[in-house]
Amino acid sequence: MMYDLAILVVEDDFVNMTLFEELLKQEGYTNFHTFTDPTEALAYAKEHSIDALIVDYNMPKMNGIELFSKLKEMYPDLVSIMITANNDEKMMQEALKSGVTEFLNKPISPIAFKLRLKNILSIASSLLLSKSFNTILHKKVEEATQALRESEYEALEVLSDAAEYKDPETASHIARVSHYSRLIAEKYGLDEKEQNIIYYAAPLHDIGKIGIPDSILLKPGRLTPEEFEKMKEHSKIGAEILSARKNEFLQAGHIIALHHHEKYDGSGYPDGLKGEEISLYGRIVAIADVFDALTSERPYKKAWSFEDAVSLLERERDKHFDGKLVDLFLDSLDEVRAIYRRFKE
Repeated sequence: MMYDLAILVVEDDFVNMTLFEELLKQEGYTNFHTFTDPTEALAYAKEHSIDALIVDYNMPKMNGIELFSKLKEMYPDLVSIMITANNDEKMMQEALKSGVTEFLNKPISPIAFKLRLKNILSIASSLLLSKSFNTILHKKVEEATQALRESEYEALEVLSDAAEYKDPETASHIARVSHYSRLIAEKYGLDEKEQNIIYYAAPLHDIGKIGIPDSILLKPGRLTPEEFEKMKEHSKIGAEILSARKNEFLQAGHIIALHHHEKYDGSGYPDGLKGEEISLYGRIVAIADVFDALTSERPYKKAWSFEDAVSLLERERDKHFDGKLVDLFLDSLDEVRAIYRRFKE
């Protein structure tokens, strides 16, 4: 792949400058700019991109190494030919240390100039090709990552649908719990990545109901104490289904399934955890799940009013629920109402 490389020539000797211009034209290069004053060349490079530098070492105002060093800060991949009047070893060591690519001694040999020019422009082309390849590769990786993430979302939706298949709760309930959970996470200050994780993991909170008999799960009346004990097993069943997974959404789903029925005062299940022993995700989804369950109609109960559900959250601050999270939820009731109305059954 060929590139139209931009070449900057800085030489205060008129004869040598004329020679460089002629040799560049002979080799077919047209994208070059010449200067006899290094400060003018520097000003030009601040406004126009350059790929290669041909520069004399001995110049007024600024020597070739000084000019090259300033340009190298602006263009880290800059390649160069340093023109020298003698084989000053100390100067050449300094030039090499600064990153100069090639040297050319005066008097100028046209063949040597063309050879060194070909060498540095070949390097410049390779660097540009590598950058182009890396840009394309980065884009392809991003596209593949997005496709993989979309596949993950689809798989999570399938798992959520599996839980919903046996449970009378609707897709609207799943959507509201997800949105309520993300809203609380946002107000709590979690970053966008964690908000996204809880949004997709929250629907897995009741996946363990797959393991609960229909006679209990779908019972229209109040459960007996024995039936309720059986129902409570869904937390551990769900956690077991989602355990030992490397996927970050499933890991979050595991902890949510296990903790979303724990209560802040320690009276919940399955492990009677208290306060911040309960995971943050579990505490968040507990509020979202209960609030939505209260405001939703089910075969075994009528829906509570929005206001009555809010009142219960207020009463259960620091009892059933983390009071700080309840406050964040209640301070966002306009957004809560918008979610409720948007996904109303």
